[in-house]
Amino acid sequence: MTRPPRAISLDLDNTLWDTPPVLEQAEASLQRWLEAHAPRIAERHDRASLAQLRAAVVAELPHRSHDFTFIRTESLRRVAMDLGYPESLASDAFEVFIAARNRIDPFAEVPGALAWLARRLPVYALTNGNACVHRVGLGEHFVGSFEPAAIGYAKPDPRIFSALVAAAGVAPAEIWHVGDDPEADVVGAQRAGLVSVWMNRTEAQWPREFAKPDIEIKDMNDLVSRVESAL
Repeated sequence: MTRPPRAISLDLDNTLWDTPPVLEQAEASLQRWLEAHAPRIAERHDRASLAQLRAAVVAELPHRSHDFTFIRTESLRRVAMDLGYPESLASDAFEVFIAARNRIDPFAEVPGALAWLARRLPVYALTNGNACVHRVGLGEHFVGSFEPAAIGYAKPDPRIFSALVAAAGVAPAEIWHVGDDPEADVVGAQRAGLVSVWMNRTEAQWPREFAKPDIEIKDMNDLVSRVESAL
């Protein structure tokens, strides 16, 4: 039997906002900046080749593969040095990217649902990405945030969930983790002993290779209804 929540954990990308358009605008912003401030890089590399450079960094440093900020900054540092720019250009370029990465439009029901949840329970962010709840404008609803760059592990690794449990100070089974990714969010939560809540906004079929989630919802208003019934 599912226990009532004493804390809520939320994935961010594709759970609270639609991520592909955000990444598209971030990549475009970075490319425009490179054209203006590092034309030798822009002439040599497009988005596809920059992605290949990031893949090369991951292949060389797999123990850092969970840290998207490091991977992108390091790949930019290497290409800057190769083409005669200072290393500091990588940090400047990444800031352009991450500023756009944090310009999001939450799904319509998200702000109201978050406010409702935050009045009743501590709400945490648990993401594999590098969006920041404060920079996206939703930070007031969260008491804490966990990401691989800070923790050292990415979902579904149970150690990132353990960091959440330690911060929340309640039993794992009293935390409902909500996310859209069947493996990272649902399987990860299950392995760590949390209540798994699958955010299925697209009416997708559940992958047969995984155990089903404890709860399936279609949006944040649906989560509010489930929490309200459970409390």
